[in-house]
Amino acid sequence: MEETKKVLLGMTLDELKELVAGFGMPAFTAKQIANWMYVKRVRSIDEMTNISKSNRERLEESCTIGCMDPIEQVKSKDGTVKYLFPTSDGKFVETVYIPDHKRATLCISCQVGCKMNCIFCHTGKQGFEGNLSAADILNQIYYFPASTAEENDKGALTNIVYMGQGEPMDNLDNVMRSTEILTADYGWAWSPKRITVSTCGLKKGLIRFLDESQCNVAISLHSPIPEQRERLMPAEKAYPITEMIRDLKRYDFSHQRRLSFEYTVFRGLNDSQMHVRELLKLLGGMDCRINLIRYHNINKGKEATDGNGISLETSDDKRMEAMRDYLSSHGVFTTIRTSRGEDIWAACGLLSTAKKKNEN
Repeated sequence: MEETKKVLLGMTLDELKELVAGFGMPAFTAKQIANWMYVKRVRSIDEMTNISKSNRERLEESCTIGCMDPIEQVKSKDGTVKYLFPTSDGKFVETVYIPDHKRATLCISCQVGCKMNCIFCHTGKQGFEGNLSAADILNQIYYFPASTAEENDKGALTNIVYMGQGEPMDNLDNVMRSTEILTADYGWAWSPKRITVSTCGLKKGLIRFLDESQCNVAISLHSPIPEQRERLMPAEKAYPITEMIRDLKRYDFSHQRRLSFEYTVFRGLNDSQMHVRELLKLLGGMDCRINLIRYHNINKGKEATDGNGISLETSDDKRMEAMRDYLSSHGVFTTIRTSRGEDIWAACGLLSTAKKKNEN
């Protein structure tokens, strides 16, 4: 049986130093490998031409970069592209590329499926199949052009959001490893303010993330009323939003690091004047923003409900604009997120679900 090769993608500089030391190679070889991978994006060890041929051959024997191209992609009429990437253990995850003038955002996944079971999320209905390794997370980024704002006219990335499949705080070790490499001088050298990590609320993971990372954080809120939020998001029961807000108020978001709240607006469910007033009570005085999001209904004829039999349908533009204007005029900066890729279900887990069914 062939021995499994070590995957270099996802290794920190310290880990690369330990690796080359084990081969008896000079310590500086580790930085050369990191530069070839994270800066130059080579696809094979043989391309690392400033490493001696004999050392490249030794690395080739037991290591691989571990980068894999997507096996499928679909493009929206608005330019959004959804990719299906294979994982190192034979599963599949979705990644969404969202171009917008001089910005290009990549929405990446951190798990195959999800345990959180939010009732409006298609990924949660897949069930949970496993965590992505740091290599699997970074592989979704590795595929794209060099990530510098100066090259954005070539389609390079300007922002990364961990808002794809899975709950980042439920796979925090690998998420943190990936953000370390994205922001480290030896890695992508991105500013943390270009990276946003989203969570529905796992206390231990969120506190650790806030303490150890300077990346932006986005909280999936969806209702300021705990009982209603629990019907939409079972995670509310384990980590109530009121407790989460108390924890968040201990941190400083007044400088470069941004705190945002994601709020999917459902018609007749969480879009009333009462909800707006409760949002102000909950978030008033915090350095934060609210992103109002249109609900993408993908199950025509099979409507999702809030747990009490109330159908989930997106609110109308007039109501969302009224919510935005009221909140902003009362000191909570609020935007309406532009819907992108709705014709390819860019916000959902349909590509990976279809692939899984075909495999079975």
